[in-house]
Amino acid sequence: MRALIAEDEFVSRKLISTFISPLFEVDIVVNGKEAFEAYKIAFDEGKPYTLVCMDIMMPEMDGLSSLEAIRDFEKMNSIPNKKCAKVFMTTALNDPKTVIRSFHDVEASAFLVKPVLKEKLFEELEKLGLLHK
Repeated sequence: MRALIAEDEFVSRKLISTFISPLFEVDIVVNGKEAFEAYKIAFDEGKPYTLVCMDIMMPEMDGLSSLEAIRDFEKMNSIPNKKCAKVFMTTALNDPKTVIRSFHDVEASAFLVKPVLKEKLFEELEKLGLLHK
């Protein structure tokens, strides 16, 4: 399985990567624009990402806009829901409006508040069938 980490902050990138690298082949980008480009390349190569960990506040393109582009791309390419990437939105802001927009408007799979805790991340992976105990 492949995972993409889209995070502009080094410490958060390193932390998430350390947590999931035993389970996934991990690629890292630093903004939403790069995340969308990496997602399209992986799809075109026939090795799509199973998981995307996306920060909400990033330069060039924020995480919500990037996820919206990813979901539009999935629809345009008729990717069945069960094959769509599981996307975890991460943020330092636990703002209810952002949480609602993440799930309702751009169809995030999970929402994690930073600093991301390994136990919480693994709990969400398990809920989505990406972690088998």
